[in-house]
Amino acid sequence: MRFQDAARDGRAVVYAGIQADPVVARAAEALVDASGEQRVLARAVMTGRSTDPTTWMRMFPGLFGPSVAPAARAASEALLAVALEIADRGDQVRDQLRGALVEELTARLLARRVGSEAVRRERRILFDGVRAEIHPYDVTVERDGAAEAWDCKWGARGISADVLYQLDDARTHATDEDEALRVGLVVFDAERSCRVRLERHTAPSGETAVVGIEGLDALRGAS
Repeated sequence: MRFQDAARDGRAVVYAGIQADPVVARAAEALVDASGEQRVLARAVMTGRSTDPTTWMRMFPGLFGPSVAPAARAASEALLAVALEIADRGDQVRDQLRGALVEELTARLLARRVGSEAVRRERRILFDGVRAEIHPYDVTVERDGAAEAWDCKWGARGISADVLYQLDDARTHATDEDEALRVGLVVFDAERSCRVRLERHTAPSGETAVVGIEGLDALRGAS
């Protein structure tokens, strides 16, 4: 089993520009240490249509109410501002930014556990005698004896049979080569929505970790 950079085709070049947008890094930085409620706020804002900050503040009194400590409120206000900035983009750009954000957040959380030098982006996994997958994995952890491959989705609707087969095939091929490879999906959506989506598929998923918005801190080894 070995890792390889994805081909620099037209899609990769365009998406690299999306990933490099400063708002992606700022949003990921705000989310990496955010609370569960703050992450739910961010998803609601970036999914919703309202760009009025006062509307969202009223909807989340636990983050903006009078009893909230000033430092905590300031953190929520900063997160709200960057989420609104993404929400205010055109639909196509917003969708791309949200996908890039989940990847960036996943990479940052994993780096807390394994170190940034082990975390890579947009990598293919090659196995002897097996045709390489066209699409790369969003985030990989490349460590001897403890490799990981993660695909990242904004919502549960992004969980498809193709993705599930690709992840399970990689795990199976790694096992055939006596290599350890943890595979999984990171979905910036409710775990319940992920479970409902998985129930609709017959593709193998029993050995694939599925991390929803409530469990993101598990990526960095925190409960």
